[in-house]
Amino acid sequence: MEYDLAIDGAPETVPAGTALLLLHPSIGETDRVDTDFLSADTDRFLVISTRTTAREVEQKLDYYEVDESRAVILDTLSIERGYSRRSAPNIHYAAGPDDVEGIVEDVASFLETTEGRRRITLDSLSELAYYGDEAAALEAAERLIELVREHDAVCLFHLSSEVHDDDTVAAFAELFDGTVTLDDDGNVSYEATE
Repeated sequence: MEYDLAIDGAPETVPAGTALLLLHPSIGETDRVDTDFLSADTDRFLVISTRTTAREVEQKLDYYEVDESRAVILDTLSIERGYSRRSAPNIHYAAGPDDVEGIVEDVASFLETTEGRRRITLDSLSELAYYGDEAAALEAAERLIELVREHDAVCLFHLSSEVHDDDTVAAFAELFDGTVTLDDDGNVSYEATE
């Protein structure tokens, strides 16, 4: 099975099980790349948010006209910050942005209970590292990528190039099949992992 990628400068399609890293300098243009990725040939998608709440994710999907009926949102911030949680079948909650076990369990459940073409985004690994540590974020990325490959889904995980040193960025990039790089001017480039 092939997935349309819908990312400028990247291959038109990628095989099921592909894991991509979105390396970006700031959060400005990432929403556009993320929502283009989620909109293409998708039956169901999961948005894991360690940076914004479920309500903000819903607003983003609505603004970019992404079909929310296909969405499941994993909100990792609301409990951590003491916000009220909105009960909805498509909104799940983790105890915090560093709750690696909760995040991995939710992703496994999503992949085991849905069928067809599934996409997962995680915004972002940098927040996961900030709230926990880089080793935990790397381990979480590895475990999530393994699930994506096992279930023939595809994923796009965000990482900010501004907050990590080159060695850390390289360690994350090695886990993925390719890196989508977004520069300060909003230009996108793609590099496959060797």
